Amino acid sequence: MDDVTLTEWINLVPGELPIDAVGLWQIIPTLQHDFGLEGEKLTEAVKRTIITLIQHGAKPVRGGRGTGRDWIEQPHYGSTPEEIARKIIIEWSGWSFAEPALGGLWFALPELFG
Repeated sequence: MDDVTLTEWINLVPGELPIDAVGLWQIIPTLQHDFGLEGEKLTEAVKRTIITLIQHGAKPVRGGRGTGRDWIEQPHYGSTPEEIARKIIIEWSGWSFAEPALGGLWFALPELFG
């Protein structure tokens, strides 16, 4: 990204939360394509981004299509930022670290889904 460091970008991502949820499908391709990350560096940056989102009040959610709700919280990932990030990384590794689908995991503030 032009003139934005990785750390700056990670710290900017939560700024979207009051407006809309942030999707894992947005995070991973940005880190891959805009920052050229892969392998362990990509995994660490994804982890840092997830932890930062959770520290800013976001919760892991999935779309609530057919439920009458926009978002459904996914509490099975845990309660601490580190635990949530670790479990999401493990799940992502099960997809062979592929780019997630649009309908997959997102991060949203409780006021967007509560």
